[in-house]
Amino acid sequence: MNSNPAFSRNAAFRPGQVSRAELEAMYGPNASNARVATKDDSATLEQTYDMPAATAGQTGRMTVEDTIIKTILAFAVLLIGAYVGWTFASIPIMITGLVGGLVLGLVNTFKKVPSPALIVAYAALEGLFVGAISMVYNAMWDGIVTQAVIGTLGVIGVTLFLFLSGRFRSSARMTKVVSVAMIGYLVYQVINMILMATGVTGNAQFGLSSATIMGIPLGVIIGVVVVFLAAYSLVLDFESIKIGAERGVPAIYAWQGAFGILVTVVWLYLEILRMLALMRSNN
Repeated sequence: MNSNPAFSRNAAFRPGQVSRAELEAMYGPNASNARVATKDDSATLEQTYDMPAATAGQTGRMTVEDTIIKTILAFAVLLIGAYVGWTFASIPIMITGLVGGLVLGLVNTFKKVPSPALIVAYAALEGLFVGAISMVYNAMWDGIVTQAVIGTLGVIGVTLFLFLSGRFRSSARMTKVVSVAMIGYLVYQVINMILMATGVTGNAQFGLSSATIMGIPLGVIIGVVVVFLAAYSLVLDFESIKIGAERGVPAIYAWQGAFGILVTVVWLYLEILRMLALMRSNN
């Protein structure tokens, strides 16, 4: 099962969970155009079968190509939001993007049928947060955002290449390990934030993550692991989209695929940004 809640909470993207007949029932009476032929239909059927087969897009089904287009659109909105957040970076802008993105992220995750408007709004608000926090990091470590963007694109490119070439695939055991590791990392981050807020970690800029092991910040060691977790999550996202397209789910679910990819990529970028900051602060 995909560890990304954008996919894992939706039966349309889960392998072996529902049959095609059940999916047809879930997606409404108009999901299938099939009907029983009668004698009067013979001429119509002959004409139909002489015509080129309809594509998934023409029959209102989700396709990988359409998902790519929706993903590009979502990222375009995120970049516009990031530009605004970077230009007008402030605490209110950052909090608005963070809280608004979190709320819409949860709404889009638990929504049964994807809402393009809410997903676009999520991208815009997430862009505000990403842009504002990137400006803060860049003010402290000049050029770090460029490094983080290049690093993010590099990880995405390598992951996509390995996936398309068949060299990077998920497995049930690895998915369970990754899911447990992600929960463990979330718990670590919560504990670290509590310790920093209560002053237990002293003046350490990144709390527990600033501690070093053989001269290497703990946060960098954890960060390398987290980058792998994010890359593996991307593979799960790609596989979920492929499953949805093969099942012929409604075209609207291409937006859910775009949302899932957006969530993973933003997480990957922020983790690389944090890891670079730890490395540069330790020099």
